[in-house]
Amino acid sequence: MPAHSRAAAGIAAAAAALALSARALLARWPGREDVARRLAAFPTRDLPVEGRVTVHWSDRQIPFVEADSDGDAAFALGLVHAHLRLGQMATARMIARGRVSEMIGPAGVDIDRGLRTLSLARAAPEIERGMDEATLLWVRRFVDGLNRYQEGAAELPHDFAVLGLRPEPWTVADVLAIGRLAGTDVTWLVWADLLPLRARPDWPELWARLTRGETAPPPGVDGGDRTAAVQRWLGGLSRSGSNSLAVAGHRAGGGALMANDPHLGILVPGVWLIAGVKSPSYHAVGLMGPGLPVFAIGRNPHIAWGGTNLRAASSDLVDVGELPDSEIAERRERVRARWWFDGEATVRETRWGPIVTDAPPLARLDLPPLALKWAGHEASDEIGAMLAVSRARDFEEFRAAFDRFAVPGQNMLYADTGGNIGRVMAARLPARAGAPADIFLDREAHDASWGTMLGGADLPYGYNPEAGFLASANNRPPETGTQVGFFFSPDDRVDRMAALIGNEGTVGVETLKALQRDVHMSSSARLRDLFVALLDSPGSSAAADAKGAEAIRRLRDWDGAYGRDSSGAAAFERFRHGFASRFYALRDGEDRAASLAAMRRGAAMLEEDIAAADEELLRRALDAGLGAAVDGLDAFADWGDMHRLRLAHPLSRLPLVGRRYRFADEGVGGSSETLMKTAHRTAAGRHAVTYGSNARHISDMSDPDANWFVLLGGQDGRFNSSTLLDQWDLWRRGEYVRVPLTLSAVRESFPHALSLGN
Repeated sequence: MPAHSRAAAGIAAAAAALALSARALLARWPGREDVARRLAAFPTRDLPVEGRVTVHWSDRQIPFVEADSDGDAAFALGLVHAHLRLGQMATARMIARGRVSEMIGPAGVDIDRGLRTLSLARAAPEIERGMDEATLLWVRRFVDGLNRYQEGAAELPHDFAVLGLRPEPWTVADVLAIGRLAGTDVTWLVWADLLPLRARPDWPELWARLTRGETAPPPGVDGGDRTAAVQRWLGGLSRSGSNSLAVAGHRAGGGALMANDPHLGILVPGVWLIAGVKSPSYHAVGLMGPGLPVFAIGRNPHIAWGGTNLRAASSDLVDVGELPDSEIAERRERVRARWWFDGEATVRETRWGPIVTDAPPLARLDLPPLALKWAGHEASDEIGAMLAVSRARDFEEFRAAFDRFAVPGQNMLYADTGGNIGRVMAARLPARAGAPADIFLDREAHDASWGTMLGGADLPYGYNPEAGFLASANNRPPETGTQVGFFFSPDDRVDRMAALIGNEGTVGVETLKALQRDVHMSSSARLRDLFVALLDSPGSSAAADAKGAEAIRRLRDWDGAYGRDSSGAAAFERFRHGFASRFYALRDGEDRAASLAAMRRGAAMLEEDIAAADEELLRRALDAGLGAAVDGLDAFADWGDMHRLRLAHPLSRLPLVGRRYRFADEGVGGSSETLMKTAHRTAAGRHAVTYGSNARHISDMSDPDANWFVLLGGQDGRFNSSTLLDQWDLWRRGEYVRVPLTLSAVRESFPHALSLGN
C-alpha cells in the first residue's frame, strides 16, 4: 500500500475510533439491575411451546430448563442464551461472517478480508443438510428461541447501539458459523509466528527442532503483529489451551471424579455460561458457549466429560504457485465499512482451499501462493456429536459419539458413576506418516497424506489405566502411528497434575480444587537452577554490589511457584527476559531476537542453546539478565505487582470512554504453563494476562448434585447487571457455585421459577 494510502487509512481508522467513542458515550448506560429485575424482562407468554416448560434460575442467574419435550427444551435454551448474551452472540456472528468493519469502521476492513479468505462457514449448508432429524430439530428450535427473544426484547443490549448492530434474524447457518469460529485451528497462530522466520539460513534446523519436541510457546502468546492480526480475525475465541483430569473411583473412594479448567481469552462477558436441562432425551448440567446449543463440558446422571485442545494438525499450507489459472476460482465480495467507503475482498479458491497468502498480513511476506487445507472446510457434525455425548450412558456410547466430530481436535476425558475413566481423541486428520519437511507442502505431498482421513474411531483411546487417573493439558499425545500434530505445550501442566495426584492416597474434591489453583512451574525452577549455576561458576563477572546480590538471592530462594506475592517469580521473569533478549540479539541479530527469545521461552530449547553457547556470549547475556532483575527490585514489589489480570470488554480499547468498560485490574498468581494458567507475553515490565483459566468445573460422580462451577466473571452479558461479575471474587478465592442435577435439588436451591406458556 502506498504511503499516502496508508496515511489516509490511518486517519480514517482514527476518525472511526472517535466516532465509536462518541456512540458509546451517547448510548444509554443500563441502570443497575438485580436478578429479579433482569428476569422480569424474560418472556413467558405467547411462546410457541407444546407442553410444560419451566426455567429455574439461581440467585446468580444460572438457568435450569425443565421441559416435557426436547424441542421445547431447545427453544427455552435459545431464550436463555439470548437473554444472557445476545450482544456477545451478535458480535461473534459478525466476526464469523467477516463483517467486522460494519461495526468498527475502516480499521476492520483488513480483518474482514482475512476472514472472508478463511471462509469459516463454508461448510455450513452441507452440515445442515447432513444433520439427522433429532439434531436438526434441536438446533432449529434453539434458533427459534433466539429469534423469539430478540424480536420481543423491549431493549436491545448496549453493544447494539455502540456497534451499530441490527437485530437480524438468526439461522441454523449462523449457529454453525459461530461453531466454526470457535473451532479454528490453533496451528494458524503458530504459522503466523513462524512464516516470517522461514527466510533465515538456519530455518531447516529450526523447523526440525520445533516439530520434534518442545516447541513454541502457547500459540499467539508471544507473537508479533501478524499473530495479533490473526487473533483479531478469530475474535480471541481459538481454543488453544485447557486442563482436564479424570480420577478413577478406586482412587476417589466411590464414583469417579472429573475436573475441567478451560483456557481461553480473558474478557467480559466471558466465553462460557453455566446451564442445566431436563427433557425426555437430555438431562445435563455444564458449560455452554454462547450461541451454541450443546454442553462442551459437563455431566449427566451417568457420565461426565471434558477435554483439552488436542493441538491436532487439522490444517496444512499447500504451495499452489505453479497452478494454472484454470484451476483457480475467484470471487469478489463487498466489504461494507461503517463511516467509510465500501471495500472489496477478492478470494481465490483452489481444490486445496483458499489462497490465504492473498490476505493481510501474510500478503506482505515473501512467500509463494499458499492454500489453506482445513478439515473444518468439510462437513462434520460437532453439534450432533456433543448432543450424543450428553445422552451417553457408558464409555462405548461416549466414544462412538465422536465419529462425526472434526474440529477443533479435542482430547476428551470421561468419568462415570461406576468409577470408570477413559480418553478419546476427537478429531478428523489426514493420515500423515510424519512431520513435513517444511512449514508448507507441495501438492503431491498433500495428496499423499490427505487422501486418507482418520476419525476418532481410528485413533488410540484409553480406558481405566492402572495409575487410576488420566490427565490432559495440550501435551504431546502417545505415539499413534500417524502424526496427530506438531506444536504441543510443554509437559509442565500434565506432569504437575500427575505429581499432585500421584502423591495423594484418596483423591477428593478438595484435592482437585487445590490443583486448579496450583501455580508451580517445574521448568522455570529448572531453568532458575541453570541461571544460578552460571552466575556461581568460576570466572562469572556477575555484579557483586548489594542490589546484584539481592537479585541473585531472590533467584536462589525462589521455589518455582508464581504466587501473587512472590518476589522471586518477579526476579526470575525479569532475569529470563533480559537474558534471552540479549542472548539471541548477540547470537542472531537484533531483528530476530524478539521472535527467537519468545519461541525459546520454554526451558528445554533455551537450555539446549545455552549448552551450545561460548563463554563470552553467556557472560554478556548473564550481565543483561542480572541488570534486568536489579532494575526490577525497586520497580515491582512482587509478581502480582508485575503480572496483572484485567477484566474488560473489548470496547475498553476505545479512546476517551474505554474506562467505562474496564472492570478490574489486579495482581494475580500463575503463569503461562502453571495449572492455574494466566498466560502472558514475555516481558520485563508490568503486563496483562492474555488468556488463561476462565472457568472451572468439578463433578463427583458418586452424587448427582455434587457439581461445582465458577466463571471468571459471571453469567450475564448485560452491563451493570448484578451477575455480570459476581463470580469474580469466587474465582480468585478458589470458591465454586454448586449446580445440582436432580430436579428436586434444583427446585429447592433455584428460587426463581418462570413457567413458559403459549
